[in-house]
Amino acid sequence: MKAQPQASHFIDGSYVEDTDGTVIESIYPATGEVIARLHAATPQIIEKAIASAKRAQKEWASWSPAARGRVLKKAAEIMRERNRELSELETLDTGKPIQETIVADPTSGADSFEFFGGIIASAMNGSQIPLGGDWAYTKRVPLGVVVGIGAWNYPQQIACWKGAPALAAGNAIVFKPSEVTPLGALKIAEILIEAGAPKGVYNVIQGDRETGPLLVSHPDVAKVSLTGSVPTGRKVAGAAASQLKHVTMELGGKSPLVVFDDADIDSAISGAMLGNFYSTGQVCSNGTRVFVHKAIKETFLSRLKTRTEAILIGDPQDEATQMGPMVSLAQRDKVLSYIDKGKAEGATLVTGGGIPNSVTGEGFYIQPTVFADVTDEMTIAREEIFGPVMCVLDFEDEAEVIERANATEFGLSAGVFTADFSRAHRVVDQLEAGTLWINTYNLCPVEIPFGGSKQSGFGRENSAAALEHYSELKTVYVGMGKCEAPY
Repeated sequence: MKAQPQASHFIDGSYVEDTDGTVIESIYPATGEVIARLHAATPQIIEKAIASAKRAQKEWASWSPAARGRVLKKAAEIMRERNRELSELETLDTGKPIQETIVADPTSGADSFEFFGGIIASAMNGSQIPLGGDWAYTKRVPLGVVVGIGAWNYPQQIACWKGAPALAAGNAIVFKPSEVTPLGALKIAEILIEAGAPKGVYNVIQGDRETGPLLVSHPDVAKVSLTGSVPTGRKVAGAAASQLKHVTMELGGKSPLVVFDDADIDSAISGAMLGNFYSTGQVCSNGTRVFVHKAIKETFLSRLKTRTEAILIGDPQDEATQMGPMVSLAQRDKVLSYIDKGKAEGATLVTGGGIPNSVTGEGFYIQPTVFADVTDEMTIAREEIFGPVMCVLDFEDEAEVIERANATEFGLSAGVFTADFSRAHRVVDQLEAGTLWINTYNLCPVEIPFGGSKQSGFGRENSAAALEHYSELKTVYVGMGKCEAPY
């Protein structure tokens, strides 16, 4: 099984290789097999990519918004035509089951290109301001060269979520995927060229921890958009701030999902499972602290256990498979260490907690795991695990659960399940998070803004709001009379 790309990098409309860069092995998580070998960008590759973007951005920005929009919509069309091919690549890249990637990964990227391609002709309009005899106007202008740094959990989606608004606003982008999932972004770059984007407008370079700082500190970079962990976000934001660069930070979370005693229990269990087990739990917005009212706790746990143990774990390329492996051996080991901490600190293991017997070989599989009787001070209730580990906590009082839900440095997401819509809106108004759901969880259509608060980041992905983070206002004062001075 091989997925070797033509070369490691895509710069100025073509594949580029530099074998002097550190070798990056792309490993298929279901077998542990190396399916591609690439090279991290050398300083020469980084310079080439940024110079290409800087040159192409001037041309691209001179296009009308409608013309840029046509390219993005064409890219969306191509992605949908090749959805199966792109989904299979995403499965190889991440280990996620094909039944998931075929509906959630390239398709969401295509949605992003289509959405921003459709709104750009009107969304970048400025305003006219009457000032008596004089007047002023504003216009939105691109920032220039944008650096996008992706995470490994949704590589194709993130490449599009950052690329689409950046390109729509008239910027050029240099995108660095995670070294764990390096393959998908290269195909996105190919498709944009095929759709009619100028060469150099969307470049992809591979890299590791040494590559990111070189991109962030480059004097020709105007903005950095990162999806990653909170510690990484602090470093990147600090480096960018030292040079007054624009930043968008989409970071991690330890999000609360609150289930009141009047909730539809089966619906709430579905929400909790989607918010903990989808993508093998490797989703930043997951509701990993599930607060369940004591009155329904036993019923909730009993049904949850039955449904969790029925999840079909297996070959990600089998369309019947519902859960694949973790993305890497290191990530699985990290999650297993958290499970050990949960046991040691007194949480009740309801189900899971180890490696499934149903799979064989060298894949990085893990059982979906549920802990009950979790208390707020436990490690598994405080730290982001980024794996299929659900923590169920008890509560009795609305004010109490709001206070406990907010007692975290994170503020990415939150959810509420209840039949009382007055309570639902009252509670979400008090939960400290950037993206919230009522009676559902983890739905992120491109039409709505997505992002966090507190240590979970700032700026927004998706929706028209994203364009504000990839452009800036230019104000022009127009004097209609003679200019006079008192001296």
